[in-house]
Amino acid sequence: MPITQKITPHLWFAENAEAAARFYSSIFPDSSVDRVTPLPAGTPSGPAGSVVMVEFTLFGQKFFAISAGPLDPFNHAISFVVHCADQAEIDRYWEALVEGGSPERCGWLKDRYGVSWQIVPTVLGEMMVDPDRARAKRVMEALLKMVKLDIAALKAAYES
Repeated sequence: MPITQKITPHLWFAENAEAAARFYSSIFPDSSVDRVTPLPAGTPSGPAGSVVMVEFTLFGQKFFAISAGPLDPFNHAISFVVHCADQAEIDRYWEALVEGGSPERCGWLKDRYGVSWQIVPTVLGEMMVDPDRARAKRVMEALLKMVKLDIAALKAAYES
């Protein structure tokens, strides 16, 4: 598979990289698990065949993952932002990704594999950069009280 993008996100899973890639690709359109390759030689993470590399695609974006034993746990320093056109899209991605994971504030969630996601409406960016900083402030104050983001409530704060 030729490399067509200059930067590819890489996720190190203690285990279950293939399961995570299959889970993610079942949620998003234009997604697939492209290749699963057990390493043919032993590594510090385990004997030959125990470390698995996974190439997968989400929304047409290539990703790489590896199941190679515990190293560093995922944390909030890195997250994936999913830009949603409407509330139905927010609801669909939120419910799928949070299953088996945990909801967090401000549109964030941690999925069942420990990866952090932000499920946000595209309109949020427009509201936050409005030259009327009072409008942006009201939106931010509303957002800080939410778990899953509610477009109607954000717009109400923006327009009030």
